Amino acid sequence: MSLSIGNLLRVKEIRNKILVTLGLLFVYRIGFYIPLPGVNYQEFFKAIGAQSEGLGRIMDMMNVLTGAQLQSASLFSLGVMPYISASIIFSLLVKVVPSLEKISKEGPSGQRRINRYTRYATIPICLVQSFFVIYGTLRAREGGGSLLHVGINDWWPVYCLLVMVCLTTGTLFIMWLGEQITEHGAGNGISLIIMAGIVADLPRSIGQYLFGAEGLTASTWQTLLLFLGSWLFAVFAVVYITKAQRRVPIQQAKQTRGRRVYGGQRHFLPLKVNHSGVMPIIFASALLIVPPVIGKALNTTIFEGFESHRGFWYITLYGALIFFFSFFWTSLMFQPNEMADNLKEHGSFIPGIRPGKSTAEFLEYTMIRITLAGAAFLTVVAVFPSLVGGQFGGLDPTLIYFMSGTSILIVVGVALDLVEKLNAMLIMRNYEGFMKETNLPARGWGRQR
Repeated sequence: MSLSIGNLLRVKEIRNKILVTLGLLFVYRIGFYIPLPGVNYQEFFKAIGAQSEGLGRIMDMMNVLTGAQLQSASLFSLGVMPYISASIIFSLLVKVVPSLEKISKEGPSGQRRINRYTRYATIPICLVQSFFVIYGTLRAREGGGSLLHVGINDWWPVYCLLVMVCLTTGTLFIMWLGEQITEHGAGNGISLIIMAGIVADLPRSIGQYLFGAEGLTASTWQTLLLFLGSWLFAVFAVVYITKAQRRVPIQQAKQTRGRRVYGGQRHFLPLKVNHSGVMPIIFASALLIVPPVIGKALNTTIFEGFESHRGFWYITLYGALIFFFSFFWTSLMFQPNEMADNLKEHGSFIPGIRPGKSTAEFLEYTMIRITLAGAAFLTVVAVFPSLVGGQFGGLDPTLIYFMSGTSILIVVGVALDLVEKLNAMLIMRNYEGFMKETNLPARGWGRQR
């Protein structure tokens, strides 16, 4: 591993990509320290400290899930959350709107058009989500003190418009940073930005827990070590399932042209166990935000278990929603009829299965069983913090949410993707990559090590 890292820094092109990525991520983090105009920060932080329940918990969860900081009242408070929302919307529309589906099948040019539509849709979503910051954070009061400077309320409509423009501009700038990282850096820019936003507060949260009011005690270290052990176990499980595949054998038909025989090769069609990714957890988490808001508005204690993310009904409903959205998302994104037609057009078939309708039915049946296993895995990962959260008394909610399904799946998935891309860059230059599978001797040209 150390030799591979040395090879990364030795190659000038790869080194420049890494430095560009780190530099742009540093610029991204600076934006969270640029305050919105007109905010009285002395009163603002008092109000944020008092929001330990209800809306405060909801915003903490949304921050960790998307890498945003809705409670910071900074230029980048929204993060890339509006862009993620727009991407999810168009991912669904492409499958249900024939005109968009036709555009998406036009190759790179069609994908560029879909991306352009996604950027356009991000702007109105930014304007709508900016109300979370304006009315959910800035409009709040704590002890009768205003969170805004004197005179702002007299120009409230103009101030709201100014904040909406600032937040929208910040999100668009983050999108531009993500595109620059994708083009000139290492890895997918938006994914790296989301991961950076998720892990950015971890050192602060751990430091506050270790050097807080209780100080360094045996119980403090015991709780922290228990949390780290649980987190490592969750990481290993996520890596295993993320890389897991059901390899369906594919046989290519032989074709005779003159004296030569073409085809006849055997390969595999990989079907991922977790085909739906993090989407089911995102949808389920978004729906479960509603009950605490209703309970707070009606001043009732019926939904207390939803605010604390514990309780029988919360865990049961959470798991049921994850199963539902796992099958829903897979049914939209996985098209067995289209795959069967493509195999038939290219002269390939599954051994023992007739081409056409029988192949589509076999693929659908196989995917249903795989999705069942993937949904069960997502449910366990999602409710794991709720089941063991009581063992981590005193830990910052950020750390608990970091071990939740969406956060850990995003971080592990982005890290695996980054390692694979860096590994491909090294292999292109005849270096051994991170994930060495064989020790075959080098052949042909290139440097041997």
